[in-house]
Amino acid sequence: MISHVTLGVRDLARAAPFYRAIAAEMTLVERAFEDDGGPEMLCFHVAGLDAPRLYVATPFDERAATAGNGTMIALIAPSRASVDAAYAAGLAQGGTDAGPPGPRPHYEPDYYGAYLRDPDGNKLHLVHRDALQSFRQA
Repeated sequence: MISHVTLGVRDLARAAPFYRAIAAEMTLVERAFEDDGGPEMLCFHVAGLDAPRLYVATPFDERAATAGNGTMIALIAPSRASVDAAYAAGLAQGGTDAGPPGPRPHYEPDYYGAYLRDPDGNKLHLVHRDALQSFRQA
């Protein structure tokens, strides 16, 4: 259903350690940047899958990047431990807490997640659900 999501950041060099730390804990693969005439960007995806992708870049129009109020990207984690580790890694790289890791049975019985914001204020949700593991293993 989703091909890719792009998050705008003010400074890609500042954002890169945050996203690389989270990606490592979530077992996401960084794809090499391919110059397409736009801004330099980071690209992450699940190993073995071409899509969906998460891109992180400065805005194409060169205006200031702003976090969307009410906008959130949810990333599938391979385990509860990876949610915890990615959350901690994100905080260590300048992210801010938006909801600590833990079960959220009011969403679904096996739902486990955490919320944080990147250094530019973009909101991420790190989520593990047993039902999503078939997607990660495809």
